Order: sequence, then structure tokens, then C-alpha cells
Amino acid sequence: MRPVLSILALLLYQTTFSHLIVAGYGQPIGTLKKAVGLARDGDSILLKQGVYKEGNILLTRPVTLIGEANTILDGENKVELLTISGHNITVRGITFRDAGYSALNDFAAIKVINSNRILLDNNKVLNAYFAIHVSNTIQCTIRNNQVAGRPRSEQLTGNGIHLWKCQQARIENNQVQGHRDGIYFEFVTESVISNNRSERNIRYGLHFMFSHSDRYTGNTFKNNGAGVAVMYSKKVIMEDNHFEENWGPSAFGILLKEITDSHISRNTFKKNTVGIFMEGSSRMEVKKNVFSSNGWAVKVQASCDDNTFQHNNFFGNSFDIATNGTLVLNTFNNNYWDKYDGYDLNKDDLGDVPYHPVSMYAMIVEQNPTTLILMRSFLVSLLDKAEKAIPSLTPENLVDYQPMIKPNKL
Repeated sequence: MRPVLSILALLLYQTTFSHLIVAGYGQPIGTLKKAVGLARDGDSILLKQGVYKEGNILLTRPVTLIGEANTILDGENKVELLTISGHNITVRGITFRDAGYSALNDFAAIKVINSNRILLDNNKVLNAYFAIHVSNTIQCTIRNNQVAGRPRSEQLTGNGIHLWKCQQARIENNQVQGHRDGIYFEFVTESVISNNRSERNIRYGLHFMFSHSDRYTGNTFKNNGAGVAVMYSKKVIMEDNHFEENWGPSAFGILLKEITDSHISRNTFKKNTVGIFMEGSSRMEVKKNVFSSNGWAVKVQASCDDNTFQHNNFFGNSFDIATNGTLVLNTFNNNYWDKYDGYDLNKDDLGDVPYHPVSMYAMIVEQNPTTLILMRSFLVSLLDKAEKAIPSLTPENLVDYQPMIKPNKL
């Protein structure tokens, strides 16, 4: 009871004694740095519109910083603009532009260090090395921000939203483009990435490493250099996302490497070089996804086991499934394959003949990529027909025993 009363007393104090500090051009307090120096716990600072070139601003007290429309902090390509290290700090409605560059110190427009309960809302970050860099922080929310970098090379460009060693973060409704990785998670747990749009980044729209028990949902990852990479993580939920137009010799909708006990459901993979590339992954459930117009819908390497693919729809892919071995330890059930030409005599909507989604040509291409030049040739059609009649190269156990006659209702 005593802690509750203490919290209520603190809230009452802050409500009663917090102040609004108006700062900026035409005000008695002319600079943001001076306003931050005057602020006390619970105060709000309203920064009037204009362009401010004050170097790095350090926020350590629990305050709310709000910018009017067209309020700009300009780093003149020299400094980090805002450093946050504290708790209960909110930054809203400010444009950060031209922050400095330092690969040694990972300069960022907004850097959050050793903090908790931070909210970054409705800001713009333009032309920064790292746009938003968060480390060792609990309960950080980054939402409704627009982040646009000026991409150079992979080595000279930082990440858009970068989190390292964080817990319970929420990354929501942001638009990120023009960075090395749009969103980067490393050692981040119990967090949610939702309804973001990450596109035209040099490497990955989302890069996810050593991060467990996270969920990403409702995002769009489009036209990124290599798609999305999820590596060395477990208990990850990926649902209702769109992976589109990630084209290139090493591009994927999702690259899964050493992932276990995770779920991929209700996603759309459209026009990617490879929809899902899976390596060293186990106990994954892949269901109710749509794969359309991809080069390869799914590549499952022989190092994967105990994964289940069910109730997915495959339309218009050059190759539905490919693998690099003959040993198959994964299960395929009740998927719809537009290339399936079996029949359904008992009208139960399940094909009476099992379907082998790996073609002989896919196996040949896997071992000799240059043979892609023969794609859609009469010779390839002849080989695939012969392989269906007398299987010899394709994995015998990679089979959908009950393929759907009609597309699954998702």
C-alpha cells in the first residue's frame, strides 16, 4: 500500500508543480540548451519553430520536449543532435537534420543510452549516419517517425532505427528508408515491431540477431538490397507482414538462419528473388502465407529439420520449393500449388495424388546456377515430365500428401 501512495503522491506533485517552458526565437529563453538547463522533473518544453544549431543537447531529467511545426535541430554534419539518458522522457514533433558522422563512435541524430520509459513520437530524422540509436534501455517506444537517410555505401551508412541490448521496446508506424539496415535488433527481447514501412535500404529492411521472444507484425519490407534477415534467435512471431520486390542475386523476402521454435503466418511474399531462405532452422511453423511471383518461393536447406509448412498458397513462382540435399526432415501438408495437376474424385477438396513441389530442374539449378539460362525451354519441360514419371534426382520424401485443389481461404 505504501508504494502505491508514494507513486500517487509523486504524480500529484508533478501534475501540480510541473511547468511549461516556452523556448526559442522571440522568447525570453532563446535557446533549447538553456531551457533544458532550467527544466525540473515533470516539466514540458515547447520549442518554437525555427532552425536551431546548438550542438549536442543532453536530456537526463524526466521532461517532455515538444516542437512546433517546422522546428528543426541542425547538426551541420558535425555533431550528434540529442542524447537521452534517463527515464520518463518524451520527444515529439521535431525535425533532426544533418547530424554528424563518426563510424568509430556510431554518431546518431538521436541517441538513447541506459534509459527506461522513453517515447520518441512523430519526429523526422533526415540525413543522419544512424538516425535513432538505442542501447541498454527498457521500455522504449519509437512511433510515427519518418527517417530518411542519404545512402552511400554499406560501410559509410548507418542504420535507421538501431536497438542493442534492449527489452520491451515498441517500434510502431515508422517509415524508414535510405539507410544500411532500416531496423536493426541485436540482443533485444520481449519487443514488438508493428506497422512500419522499411524500403530502399542498402542491405536489409529488418536485421534481427540474437533477439528472442519478439514479434513483428503488419510491416512492409519493400525493395531493400537483400530483404529481411532473422538470425540466431528463437521464439519469434512473424505475421501479417508484406515482403515485396526484394530483387537481386543475394536477396530474400526473409533469410532465416539458426532460428528455432518460431511462427511465420499470414504473410505475403511477392516478387522476391527468394521468398523464404531457410538454413539451420528447426521447429518452425509456416502456415497461411501467400507466395506469388517469386523466383523461388521457398528454399529449404538440408540443415533444416522438424519444420511444418501447411495451408500456404503458391501462385506463379518460377520454383515453388528448392533444396540442396535429398534428405528431407520437414513436413508439407494441405498447401495449394498452382502447378498441381492431380484430381479429386471424392470431392473433398484434397488432391488424390501426392504432389512433389521440387522439380528436377530446380535440383539441377541448385547445383549448377548457370543452367538458369535454360529456363522455360522445351528441354527443361521434357526433363521435368520424365522426372515425374520416374523420380530419380528429386527428394522422395519432400512431398505434400494432401495438396489442396483450391486455394486455401486465409
